[in-house]
Amino acid sequence: EVQLVESGGGLVQPGGSLRLSCVASGFTRSMYAMSWYRQAPGKERELVARIISAGGSTNYAASVKGRFTISKDNAKNTVYLQMNSLKPEDTAVYYCKGRPDLWSNFDYWGQGTQVTVSS
Repeated sequence: EVQLVESGGGLVQPGGSLRLSCVASGFTRSMYAMSWYRQAPGKERELVARIISAGGSTNYAASVKGRFTISKDNAKNTVYLQMNSLKPEDTAVYYCKGRPDLWSNFDYWGQGTQVTVSS
């Protein structure tokens, strides 16, 4: 059974930093792409960042570009989201998503981790 488990969320003051981790288990090879999404109360889930395993190319939402960094440790089957200069509007539940292959018609999702940015 494939599982994605996020960790690292919490409460942080504006301007602070957090690093989220997502460990993938039960998958015998690297997924084609790993992504972080977030969903704030009353809003739709949105893509924050994505990394392609082959080559390591990344892309980011405009709202986080320059502040967040996505990275991947293939040996540990773990994807990270380093979040710096956090703002109150970054408050949301953050989800990890794994797409097995480019042509996959399904994705794996984690259970989410809460990030709250508040003074």
